[in-house]
Amino acid sequence: MAQDLRNLFEEDKLAQRAKMSQDHEARFLEKLNKELPIEKKSSGFSFLNIAASVVILLGLSFGAYKYFQDSPIDVEPEKEVVDTDLKTLGDVSPDLKKVEDYYLASINLELSKVELTPQNKELFDGYVLRLQELNKEYDKLLEELNESGPNSVTLDALIENLKLRLNLVMRLKDKLEEFNDDAFEQDIT
Repeated sequence: MAQDLRNLFEEDKLAQRAKMSQDHEARFLEKLNKELPIEKKSSGFSFLNIAASVVILLGLSFGAYKYFQDSPIDVEPEKEVVDTDLKTLGDVSPDLKKVEDYYLASINLELSKVELTPQNKELFDGYVLRLQELNKEYDKLLEELNESGPNSVTLDALIENLKLRLNLVMRLKDKLEEFNDDAFEQDIT
């Protein structure tokens, strides 16, 4: 029953040398295409692409309409119109806007530098209450500015209010530094 392995390999070599028929590859590709046909992608626009383009175009058109509707062009420049819808000090003049922005930015910057601890919370709360009072007074001055129009008394009062608030924040910062220094010295001794 034992076979000579050399004979088996010789027979296998003969079988490997056998060539396939000439049109074997063509028939294989034809059968493959029948089983798994290649789908061609459409090169044109699909319905969804067109719909998306229309939606984007409508959105941009509506946005442009709203933008230009909110900022009408003044047709009659000869008439002088008194603006009674003043909202802030900056609406009176660009220079006053710079002053207002400077003070408000300085106040916010200094407040952001304050380190709040449980020990200095009571001191901080007292200053915050005073700042709230000054803010309310500032709002009342803005109402007066809107009602009576810009005048030097109201404008000076608004600027003075901003100065007071900035000075108050600076005093708060100094007091907190003194408080922290005193607390540090007590911790050492």
